[in-house]
Amino acid sequence: MTVVAFLLQVLAQTLSIYLLVLVVRVLLSWFPNLDWSNPLLAGVSAITDPYLNAFRGLIPPVGGLDLSALLAFLALQLGQGLLASASASLAGGGIAY
Repeated sequence: MTVVAFLLQVLAQTLSIYLLVLVVRVLLSWFPNLDWSNPLLAGVSAITDPYLNAFRGLIPPVGGLDLSALLAFLALQLGQGLLASASASLAGGGIAY
C-alpha cells in the first residue's frame, strides 16, 4: 500500500468518525431541554456546528425543521466515499462493477 493510499484511507476513516459524531449531534438536537453547557455536549457542538453552519445558509428551515443537516450528511458521505474509492484504486484493489 502506498503512502498516499494510506493517507487517503485515514482521511476516509476520519470522515466516517465525524459522520457518527454528526449523527449524535443531530439526534441530541431533538431534545430541547438538554444542558449544552455540559462539557461533553459543548464539545460535540463545538466540533460539529461550524460544519453545519456552512449548510444552514443554503437551505432555510422548513416549518421549524432545520433540513440543512441532510445536505451536510450527503456532502460528508460523498467525500468519504470518494476518498475510500481513491484509496482502494491506488492500493491496487480497484472497484469492480
